[in-house]
Amino acid sequence: MNRRRFTSLAAAAALSVALPTSLAGPALAGPEFPSPEGRTSTASLMTYDSMIAELARLERTSRYGLDVFTLAEAGTAHSTSEQGRDLYVATIGSGPENVWLQGRIHGNEPYGGESLMALLKELSSNGSATYRTLREKYTFHVIPMYNPDGSELNIRHTVLQDGSEERIDLNRDWMDGKFVAAESEAFYEYWTRVDPAFGIDIHHQGLKREHGTDDAVTLSLGISLAPGGPTLPTLADGAYDVLTRQMQVHVYDELSRYGYVNIDRYQVSGSYEIDIHGGVTSAMMLGLNHNGLNPEGHSNPMVFFETSGNSSDGSLGQKARGRSIQQNVRALEALLTGMATGAVQQEDPERWEEIPHAPTTAYLTDSGIVPKP
Repeated sequence: MNRRRFTSLAAAAALSVALPTSLAGPALAGPEFPSPEGRTSTASLMTYDSMIAELARLERTSRYGLDVFTLAEAGTAHSTSEQGRDLYVATIGSGPENVWLQGRIHGNEPYGGESLMALLKELSSNGSATYRTLREKYTFHVIPMYNPDGSELNIRHTVLQDGSEERIDLNRDWMDGKFVAAESEAFYEYWTRVDPAFGIDIHHQGLKREHGTDDAVTLSLGISLAPGGPTLPTLADGAYDVLTRQMQVHVYDELSRYGYVNIDRYQVSGSYEIDIHGGVTSAMMLGLNHNGLNPEGHSNPMVFFETSGNSSDGSLGQKARGRSIQQNVRALEALLTGMATGAVQQEDPERWEEIPHAPTTAYLTDSGIVPKP
């Protein structure tokens, strides 16, 4: 790709996304993590301008060749958001396998972006053996703010600028007959250039209680095409059905030792597994060929993380920011290191059933509810 190196500095002050120094925490999540009381201060959240400023600072101070650019600089046919904001990517590493990391596809789910900025700081400056291995094994393509318009509006969606002002969920727009938002076209084309080996998508969910214990859940582990469901076992000769479960089992084991994290499996409506094709992670696994840009049918496994609480519902809590970002970074580190060393591939995929969840009763698909056989 022809890319011009990103050098402009934003007028806003750079956002510091430092991890807390202490890993100590209560045995279970406290009342501020997440908050059921509708208390959320948005003043500390990463804005579009502060993201640009921090990316510029990280690139300038990087020890290991961080490269920040816009999709306009990368030369994609669509390169800005619906409201005309530049779409940013940061790459780092010299490895032969590409890894796709994205956050804040929903604008009111802020900590995915902030977690990725914290990870970029480590990848660009940390000289430890672990991070050296990651940079040598992989080339990372990091999208901290997939949906800048929704992020600035503090809403889930982007808003079409064709006069309709229709709100579009960007995580339901990668599908034949859709791609109505500019952001979808832009990032899809970039994905077809990257051809990643695997990827991770970071989200938020509403407040959630663990099935059987009623303890507050801080992090849910998700696979957008349900393991053992209607679709995933049919892809890649079943390999993705195995590997995605191994990926999340590894994260579960690694994060369960931190007392401030309480993990379950991502489900909706109490007991439904999702099997939605229009999401970005699903479309990647399906090898979607939109507008002839993926004629070879490249596909790759993807998983996602869901931090509890979001900014528009006011449920993030006043003191939860550090721990919410921290649990995401720990999850990213665990999964990336596990993939690089082969530890993930040694996990027992059947232990997916050991991660707390309600007994599955049905699958939520693009065409409705499909009862589990």
